[in-house]
Amino acid sequence: MEDHLQECPIARAAALVGDMWTLLIVRDLMNGPKRFGQLQVSLGNVSPKTLSNRLKMLESANILTRHAFAEIPPRVEYTLTERGHALYTIIEAVRDFGEQYLVEAEPMLVR
Repeated sequence: MEDHLQECPIARAAALVGDMWTLLIVRDLMNGPKRFGQLQVSLGNVSPKTLSNRLKMLESANILTRHAFAEIPPRVEYTLTERGHALYTIIEAVRDFGEQYLVEAEPMLVR
């Protein structure tokens, strides 16, 4: 990110949560911990690689935690941190905007 953009809080936040998959992952984790497979089913057409990359990025940004259980077969759950829960108002604002202004999905917006 360019230096002048790093100084802007909107640019920093957009760099973190500015893509569809990130917002949808946070949305899904608002209701409690989820496993990788649960997230993949909920998100529909996300590739495993994209989901894995987003989860790693969100973990490194302290938005979520990854908890591996010492079980066979291995079990991993993802949970929002306090910082992740702070995104609730953003998620709700995006939902409200979509309900109010994007009632009928515009073909170019939905992939």
